[in-house]
Amino acid sequence: MPELRKDPFTDRWVIIATDRAKRPSDFRFSASEKGKEECVFCGGHENETPPEVFAIRTAGEPNAPGWDVRVFPNMYPALRTEGDIDGGNVGMCDMMNGIGAHEVIVETPDHSKELVDLDVVDIKKVLVAYRERINDLGRDVRFKYVLVFKNHGKDAGASLQHSHSQLIATPITPKRVKEELQVAREYHESRGRCVFCDYIEQETRLFGDRLIREDENFVALAPFASSFPFEVWILPKRHSPYFVSMSDEEMEGFAVMLKDVLNRIRVVLNDPPFNYVLHIAPFRRPKADCCETREEYHWHLEITPRMTKLAGFELGSGFNINPTPPEIAAEMLRGA
Repeated sequence: MPELRKDPFTDRWVIIATDRAKRPSDFRFSASEKGKEECVFCGGHENETPPEVFAIRTAGEPNAPGWDVRVFPNMYPALRTEGDIDGGNVGMCDMMNGIGAHEVIVETPDHSKELVDLDVVDIKKVLVAYRERINDLGRDVRFKYVLVFKNHGKDAGASLQHSHSQLIATPITPKRVKEELQVAREYHESRGRCVFCDYIEQETRLFGDRLIREDENFVALAPFASSFPFEVWILPKRHSPYFVSMSDEEMEGFAVMLKDVLNRIRVVLNDPPFNYVLHIAPFRRPKADCCETREEYHWHLEITPRMTKLAGFELGSGFNINPTPPEIAAEMLRGA
């Protein structure tokens, strides 16, 4: 059984993923090591994965070919859906059972295509899968948060070459998100406005040197205090704490923006490994923690190319050293 353990010195929770320690070494491969015919994510290999929990199909029955996007539980989950949370203590340290959900979103049945290669209509289907799974998992009262993320490339943590993303539902709100929620709440209390909305206004109307792309509904920019080289955030202009609240028109616009930004990163950096994470507000729950406000938050996607590695200073201090100013990164991405 996986466990969640709380660091008594930082209040940071850690997942002790006992099941993932059982992953066979040959589960990790690159396209050069194994061919398309051996990839369990490809169409025609549906019986080699756990049964799907969601799919967008043009034909066929569940767990059979004919799908465009397919979602199923991770075969080696970080957290498990079965059981109760049952928190406890080990001496002065807090812990709880590793209850949650860990799912894989296979973005295309075509092994040769990455997310950026898909048409906008197909990227939108991936986003719809995110929305539907977030909504469904939000009905489970044990879960407080769902983090959607994508690892592209071996150096970004991808264990399979086939284009996919993942989500993990947790019974607690991740510390990084809590910190953003706290800042958003304090800013709103002191100024009566959303810190993200004000930041968008500043970067698009006052400065512009960190702006990468802007359209009617979304903005892509290099954050002022980028932790990593060529870090990019995509934010909706319409204030909303919840990704699932997007209209169909906004969903299509987000697909256009995401494809454009990923293509710029690919061109400028020669298809680097990258991660992206979707930060949304926690689920609405009665008696929520005071620091977990909702309406003051503003959902967004953070894209981080893996151009540098964390070393001793970064790990020991919490400071990241970014050798590329965001103004230069934005200028290069704008020109792609």
